[in-house]
This record gives sequence, structure tokens and C-alpha cells, in this order.
Amino acid sequence: MPEVKSMFREVLPKQGQLSMEDIPTMVLCKPKLMPLKSVTLEKLEKMQLEAQEAIKQQDLALKEQQETVDTQWQPKE
Repeated sequence: MPEVKSMFREVLPKQGQLSMEDIPTMVLCKPKLMPLKSVTLEKLEKMQLEAQEAIKQQDLALKEQQETVDTQWQPKE
């Protein structure tokens, strides 16, 4: 296979320092703190608590309504 000649020729310095680029090195950075709970999980928990509170309020309202109906229908002696 014939060699392909490059348009550029390689030049090495005869004096001074030779430096190479693009050498991958480890770079240390500050550790990132991760939340214990994700934002989505917090939203779901909040929705669940709100739903439970709504159910409790409905139950209390229903019990109060039943008590008022029961006291109205009790026979008087």
C-alpha cells in the first residue's frame, strides 16, 4: 500500500521544553451533596399527606352529620 504524504511535516524543537497536550489526568473537585429525598418524592409525599388530611376532614364531617341526625331522630320521653 503506498504511503500518503502529509501536507504538514513534523517539527521537533532542538532546544527548550517539549510539551504534550491532551493527556487525560484526574481532576479533583468538591464533593456534591445529594439530597436524601428527590424533589419528586417530596412532592408525592406532600400530595399523600394532603389526601389523608382531606379524608380525615371528610370522616369528621360525616360523623358530625350522623350525630346530628341521630340526636334529631331520638324519641323523646
